[in-house]
Amino acid sequence: MKIIIRWMLLAAALLLVAHLYSGVVVESFGSALLAAFVIGLFNTLLRPVLVLLTLPVTLLTLGLFLFVINALMFYAASSMLSGLHVASFGAALIGSLLYSLCGMVIDVAMERLFPSYPPLA
Repeated sequence: MKIIIRWMLLAAALLLVAHLYSGVVVESFGSALLAAFVIGLFNTLLRPVLVLLTLPVTLLTLGLFLFVINALMFYAASSMLSGLHVASFGAALIGSLLYSLCGMVIDVAMERLFPSYPPLA
């Protein structure tokens, strides 16, 4: 249940990003649900590989290259989906920053709503 609520909140966050920033366009809530799923899938499967492959650049830039990796995931999702449109790589960078901030707020709220207690011994 927690995963489904988080997924819906991330889809709503994607709609919020599209509302706040004109470089990102989401056609509907269904498109936002699909886009949130694809972005989550990319972040789960591709992002660790990209972080590992670009580790020297990431260390050299003191971690700022991770923003570029997030933007690449966002831009790749928009290129695969018809309901999510991103104007340029710069728009993907700003959109991914806004989406990440919303995701952090959602994670904090989810932790407060559904606290994870350590198992009893």
